[in-house]
Amino acid sequence: MNIKDVMTLNPTCCLPNTTLQDVAQLMRDEDIGEVPIVEEDGARKLLGVVTDRDIVVRAVAAGREARKMTAGDCMTAPAVTCNENDTLEDCAQAMASHRIRRMPIVDENGELCGILAQADLQATDARSLKEQVADRVSTPH
Repeated sequence: MNIKDVMTLNPTCCLPNTTLQDVAQLMRDEDIGEVPIVEEDGARKLLGVVTDRDIVVRAVAAGREARKMTAGDCMTAPAVTCNENDTLEDCAQAMASHRIRRMPIVDENGELCGILAQADLQATDARSLKEQVADRVSTPH
């Protein structure tokens, strides 16, 4: 089974100059834990991602003024990605080895086209892949 058969298509994303407060509100409103950050020129070229953990660690815990920060100030870059034509097994293995819960999916041009989360694996017949990812992600660094 390929990633594109399971991934969430056209995920919500932000620009690097989006305020961190707007990113956090988007996470709350959309009930998501990661927002891909894309180029400002209208292309969906992936620059990085902001996770809820990025906001906590890089802004709040660091004592920075989160209201004055942008997505670009807080994002993880470059983001680990998979290609839309990769297999679920390849993606699950990458998620496990990088200890990430959500994988941005790019097309052959490097443009964001989807996102695959651990929960998406649960919705497939590949539940063992979800367990593999969950076990690795939950292991302390």
